Parts: sequence; structure tokens; C-alpha cells
Amino acid sequence: MKAAKAIKKKKVIKKPIQEVIPLLARYQHELVEAGCDEAGRGCLAGPVFAAAVILPTDFEHKLLNDSKQLCEADRYALRTEIEQCAVAYAVASVSNVEIDEINILNASFLAMHRAIDQLHIKPEFLIIDGNRFNKYQAMPHQCVIQGDGKYFSIAAASILAKTYRDDYMQQLAMQHPEYDWHTNKGYPTIKHRNMVIQHGFTPHHRRTFNVTNPQLSIF
Repeated sequence: MKAAKAIKKKKVIKKPIQEVIPLLARYQHELVEAGCDEAGRGCLAGPVFAAAVILPTDFEHKLLNDSKQLCEADRYALRTEIEQCAVAYAVASVSNVEIDEINILNASFLAMHRAIDQLHIKPEFLIIDGNRFNKYQAMPHQCVIQGDGKYFSIAAASILAKTYRDDYMQQLAMQHPEYDWHTNKGYPTIKHRNMVIQHGFTPHHRRTFNVTNPQLSIF
């Protein structure tokens, strides 16, 4: 069935694509599919970033994986290859102020929507990393738990979202060096939490997040 080619399958998936993504069984042509993922949900500071990526149906790369499983050098090397090879890609963000207004879960979905909006080719189907998503217009989608370790397009989106967010936090770190953002990228490390308690919030901090809780509760 041609629709099965719409999502690039990694070898870790053993089930038929139709079982993993049941919605594909409704389509009789090769879909233009975009993978989506976010970065920065658990941070105390900075925006949440998201990316949407449409890859060629025959695209493969032996290193391409969930961005959290890769070293920094590999992430940036893969970003260059993804941007050169992708049929289309886009990266977008939602600010810390917006996060405080609508909560981090909705902000993550909004960042994905903004990334999809910017694609110069409109996808016909979306695969989303995770188990929840706010529907984008009338476009069909499927959530895939740990999808960034299963599908190349989601893995590519995770790398773009992560590296673009890291670049942004590196710039902010020069303005506020005491918070150690050049290494923690805004995540709630012990040093970062201690610096917030000692120096207070910057304009880039998420005010609705619990700074003092060692196991930061996002929801």
C-alpha cells in the first residue's frame, strides 16, 4: 500500500505501519508527511521551541535519532544535513510570557502550530512526538510516544528544535552569566535554581514554574 511510504520507518519498528499509524489506512496515495517535536518544556527560563520537518521519503541517516541521545557535535552536524536534505522545514517558538499565560503544554502545541504555519510546502499528515496534541486546522495527525526515537522526520524536528533553542539560550547567557545558561540552557539544575533564589527572576524566566522543587512539576 503506497500510503505506508508516507512515514519513514526506523528498524526498531516491527509492526506494520498500518498498525502503528492506523489513520494511514484511509489514504490511497503517498502522503506529504511532517514530523513535529519541541524542546525546552522543562526549562525555568526561555521560550519553548518546536520544529516541523518534511523529509524525502527515501531519507536515511545512521546517526539520526532523538536529540537527547546525541552529543552536541552530532546534533549540530545533523542539523546541517537536515536543512540541506529536507523537502521543507521550519522552526518556531513561544515566549516565556506566553507560556505563563497559556501553560507549557499549550505553548508546546502552539510552537508546533507556528512551525507548521511556516512550512513552504503544506503537509497532508502530521506525526507528533508524545501522546497529546491540539489539532492543527483540519489536518489529520497521529501522536507517537517516543516518536523521536522511531521516525526520522520526528527525530529531525527534535534536533532542529533543540539546537535552535540552545543557540537562543547561548545568546541570553551573555546577558545573564550568573544563571549558567551557557551550560544548563535554562533547565532546572541545582545551580540554576539556587541562582534564581539568590538573584530573583530575569525577564526571561517562567514565573509560573516552581523553582524550589528539585523535581520540577511541569503540569
